[in-house]
Amino acid sequence: MKRLFPILSVLTAILLAYGLYLALVVAPTDAQQGDVYRIIYYHVPSAWTAFLLFFINFIASIQYLVSQKPSGRSAMKWIVIAIGVLGAIATYLPIVKKQIPAGMEPSAVATTVLAIPAFYFLTGWLFQGDRLDVLAVTTAEVGVVFCTIVLVTGPIWARPVWGIWWATGDIRLTSTLVLWLIYVSYLVLRRFSNSAQTQMLAAALAVFGALDVPLVYLSIWFFRTQHPQPVIGGGGSMDPKMLRVLGFSWLAFLCFAFLVCWSRFRLELLQREVEEALAMESLAGAAETAKASVPLSRSAR
Repeated sequence: MKRLFPILSVLTAILLAYGLYLALVVAPTDAQQGDVYRIIYYHVPSAWTAFLLFFINFIASIQYLVSQKPSGRSAMKWIVIAIGVLGAIATYLPIVKKQIPAGMEPSAVATTVLAIPAFYFLTGWLFQGDRLDVLAVTTAEVGVVFCTIVLVTGPIWARPVWGIWWATGDIRLTSTLVLWLIYVSYLVLRRFSNSAQTQMLAAALAVFGALDVPLVYLSIWFFRTQHPQPVIGGGGSMDPKMLRVLGFSWLAFLCFAFLVCWSRFRLELLQREVEEALAMESLAGAAETAKASVPLSRSAR
């Protein structure tokens, strides 16, 4: 695996460079916004990548919470299966179809629901024990980075288009900022808390924070917002060439996020191994000190 990392790094660098070329040169200029719209090829893939990482963090956190008790693990397994099956079927019921935003296909909703059990079992198969917690903190850290890119590139686009940096009260912008603050709080808790329950508390906070992701994504469908309406799966339209460039940019961002997560995951494992070794060394030293002090106390008598 270590030999594979340099190869993937070079391929990812090529993808990012070619994606930049497509965004700046190949993609056509928007008729209304001009060239400023090209920031979408970084803004939108960053948002999608952040959502995916927070979703993985959510799944890993649930896995870690239920892994503490075998009964909880078994119960959650059947709950997740029920959510996937019943949720996918429910999206095709007439009463549920009426609640789906215009332009959003029931098949897309069903696929998203089925992704929950798929990711849940895949995560549980690939990661076990403390590795689930390592995966959770890794995806949270990298997700915050991509969410920060979203919050930075959004106002850069808004200034020439809206005439302001930030639309106060806009539900999409506000909910994204809240999402960022929740996961920053998650990382602060992980960094500065020394409690034995820190990992459990952080996992619970991650589950709570993930609830904001659907709100961010669906806000432009259910609320009046100044943020542009969706052009993908929302009844809008997008030039096919623009759509292909956007898809390629997201692929490049996913590869980059995977490499960063891979590096951070390995670093976190090594750091925990070092901390465990130091703790064992300290315990061994304390035991030796205690043994050495026993003869001294007897001779003093």
